[in-house]
Amino acid sequence: MLIFDMHTHCFPDALAPKALPRLAEISRCAYHGDGTYGSLCEEAAAAGCAGFMILHIATKPSQMTSVNNFAAACQKGNAYCFGSVYPTAENAVDELHRIKALGLKGVKFHPDYQEFFVDDPAVFPIYEAAAALGLPVVFHAGRDPYSPEVVHCTPKMLAEIAGRFPALQIIGAHMGGMEMDADVERYVIGKPNILLDTAFATRSLTPERCGTLIRKHGADKVFFATDFPWSTVSAEYALLRQAGLSEAELEMICHGNAERFFGITLSA
Repeated sequence: MLIFDMHTHCFPDALAPKALPRLAEISRCAYHGDGTYGSLCEEAAAAGCAGFMILHIATKPSQMTSVNNFAAACQKGNAYCFGSVYPTAENAVDELHRIKALGLKGVKFHPDYQEFFVDDPAVFPIYEAAAALGLPVVFHAGRDPYSPEVVHCTPKMLAEIAGRFPALQIIGAHMGGMEMDADVERYVIGKPNILLDTAFATRSLTPERCGTLIRKHGADKVFFATDFPWSTVSAEYALLRQAGLSEAELEMICHGNAERFFGITLSA
């Protein structure tokens, strides 16, 4: 079966040796590879990935240009990239236009590291601009070890944003809310403009629970994802294999949805 990994990360070579151990310390989570683009490509090839998406994050306004330039440099072959804007930066909308011009596939937000609540009206112009540009957005949704006591993107917030901006294509990472699956089922499931990715679902979901959420939301609205370097293709694929899904549903999740949504063609 073809595999497209919707949710991976890497860092510039000079930054990776410092960034990855620091993030591992914060998250109390082991990692795979060394955090560089080269390591990601090697690991993806070894896992048999037909393609993968790299999600980049600007954790301060001054990083936007360099982060998106790095994303553009990484986007080649079977590697695709989301750029990032710091949502409260004065030039964030201008940077969205540059992301579009660079040919990047969308915009990644990590509200915990970017220190904003996704339902703050101050960032609504960013959502409006992204929707107008046809740029899908990925939110880290649910809990994160970096901000364990404060959840900046709850499933309820995600659903409210989806309702307020119906033209905005939203991807709720971590099955719509890490460690918040009851709220995902209550608020997110069935929302027409929210898609989910399975990034690091093994951290908080059983196969049975993951399968239930997928079937209720629709397998045509779920992307296979790992959150590499924090998890692996083998671990996350094994979870799906045990989730009671049909082969047709697995085909959609593992590659078909990504090919259709992003207009890409994958091959073994």
